[in-house]
Amino acid sequence: GSLDNCREGFLAGLAEEGLVEGENLTVEYQNAQADMGVAQQIAQQFVAAQVDMMCAIATPMAQACYNAADGTEIPTIFTAVTDPVAAMLANEDGTPVGNATGTSDKLPVEVQLQAIRAMMPEATKIGILYTTSEINSVSAIEEYKAIAPEYGFEIVESGISTTADLPLALDALLPKVDCLSNLTDNTVVSALALVLDKANAAGKPVFGSEIEQVVNGCVASEGLDYIELGRITGVMAAKVLKGEAKASEMPYEIITEASLYVNTPAMQALNMTLPEDLAAEAIEV
Repeated sequence: GSLDNCREGFLAGLAEEGLVEGENLTVEYQNAQADMGVAQQIAQQFVAAQVDMMCAIATPMAQACYNAADGTEIPTIFTAVTDPVAAMLANEDGTPVGNATGTSDKLPVEVQLQAIRAMMPEATKIGILYTTSEINSVSAIEEYKAIAPEYGFEIVESGISTTADLPLALDALLPKVDCLSNLTDNTVVSALALVLDKANAAGKPVFGSEIEQVVNGCVASEGLDYIELGRITGVMAAKVLKGEAKASEMPYEIITEASLYVNTPAMQALNMTLPEDLAAEAIEV
């Protein structure tokens, strides 16, 4: 859902700059459905069609588009890439490594841990499921592990390769932890209903990483506004399409301001309550 929000915001950002789909802009929309092989095929098809630009939503698509465009003049504008440096789309200083730039949805890990601690004062272990081939998830896991001890948490991780691995991974992970905290892992989020079913049956809350996960049943999340993320990306893309800037010369941008989203019915089902200080700032989904 949040990646769909990125697409909506992206088109809005282009429209702000005078590039309107159906008027002076043609958009070819494809969805890889979290399949890296399909992502590569889509990117290659776009390059073969000699599009003017590829907009890549999420890390796997960004890597596929950038690699497919190698040796061409087609720029890749990415959004919702957690760690562009780890994904080899940018240098340490934020400058592009090639003809690609965009926006990062770097997770607000510390405020997420603060919220979990406030809502679960007795918890000690947080479980995280992630796809081992998604560099965005690997990067986020490392940040979680580095910061978690400051809030009295231990991170218990479980890596998977495909959604078919999830049932056994969940059965093994849930008895070891007090709750789960989701990343923006494309494979895991695509099977969120299964994660929630098993976690709820075990009486373990699942914290999301963005608003749409909370809408779909996670108890809460410190997350970003993905429509705004997409809008900023669309404005960047418009500059490139209009010849005002080059993707190869534009550093990527990061949105850092997070909001606390909560799903009160999901919390009540697990006998959880929101502390007063958090309740004052929370947004009910």
